[in-house]
Amino acid sequence: MLIACTPDMMCVVRSFHFLIFFLKAHHPSLTTSKASNKPRLGDILQDIWPLLFKTDTHCGNRMKLTSEKLPKNPFYTSQGAAKNQKFVQWIKEKNDHYNHANLMDKALQILKERITKGDAMASFLRGQLYFEEGWYEEALEQFEEIKEKDHQATYQLGVMYYDGLGTAANAEKGVEYMKKIIDSPCPKARHLQFAAAYNLGRAHYEGKGAKRSYEEAERLWLFAADNGNPKASVKAQSILGLYYSTKEPKELEKAFYWHSEACGNGNLESQGALGLMYFYGQGIRQDTEAALHCLREAAERGNVYAQGHLVEYYYKMKFFTKCVAFSKRIADYDEVHDIPTIAQVTGCLPEFISRGMAMASFYYARCLQLGLGITKDEATAQHYYSQACRLNPTLSDELHALLIHQRI
Repeated sequence: MLIACTPDMMCVVRSFHFLIFFLKAHHPSLTTSKASNKPRLGDILQDIWPLLFKTDTHCGNRMKLTSEKLPKNPFYTSQGAAKNQKFVQWIKEKNDHYNHANLMDKALQILKERITKGDAMASFLRGQLYFEEGWYEEALEQFEEIKEKDHQATYQLGVMYYDGLGTAANAEKGVEYMKKIIDSPCPKARHLQFAAAYNLGRAHYEGKGAKRSYEEAERLWLFAADNGNPKASVKAQSILGLYYSTKEPKELEKAFYWHSEACGNGNLESQGALGLMYFYGQGIRQDTEAALHCLREAAERGNVYAQGHLVEYYYKMKFFTKCVAFSKRIADYDEVHDIPTIAQVTGCLPEFISRGMAMASFYYARCLQLGLGITKDEATAQHYYSQACRLNPTLSDELHALLIHQRI
């Protein structure tokens, strides 16, 4: 699904901490209440590389994409951000917090007062607050009211209509709103155009609301990526890395370039992908040290796909106790609730999160089956084999085939 958005802490009520800051700024008198010796790694993992971006040859089925988040708005001063940093430091020193429901009520009350006084930004803030709380019908109504005067509202409407948030899905209408952003000559829309171009590229890639065209998707993503500009769409930079890794014929040097750009701009998905490309010399000279560095950092930051590959590395290196401890933690993620949450927090694609979980589940099952690093338990092993298959049948089939041929 499309994911949106936060332009700036000055203009969007996005987080619980910001709600506290917002209220403290307007009502300083408020008080708080408690709330709630080893073979080469490239040889070891050689068999698993084809699974990295395994797809059919039809480009449109390769990636299930999400949208770029709304970028920060350069028209707002840094004063609010500075104040927020001071507040975050303050809140870390406190032992208690506001009750979330009370914060919501107070924030909506303040926003209503500001709207009554003619504060145009307050109207967007209220719509965004509704959106972040999942009150999509209310958000949609608010954004519709101000769409002619607020480009951010237009962007959010594009997201909501494309994904069917608060309304029946209407990809064509979502695309129409994104085109308005891209075509707008208004300077206040400029910071939104890279993100809108990424989303429009997604529409062409998926053939939803726009004619399916991989060439047009690539063109739009290249525009959105803006030669690696950190202020452009970093998500487009990462997706170009995935795109060049999966298109036929593959263009792995381009893939490595774009993953490098995205990783340098903080993209977690690309950091994990770089680690795997270094493992196997795909688009770059093989470098085990760099591979492990990328994968470990990505895993520490929450990249589940990188975590899954580290599990596989520990197993192949016969670090069974470490493999068991690491793989069980990953395998025990809740696939229904944790995958979307991890995707939202890390920006990683749900497809790759589920692959990482499937890989961890499979190797944990194998350790249980053979009693490696853990007491042998074939019944529990079967449970985790089944889980791996449910999470990603294709990956599980590939791993099972390697097992049959005694390569695992």
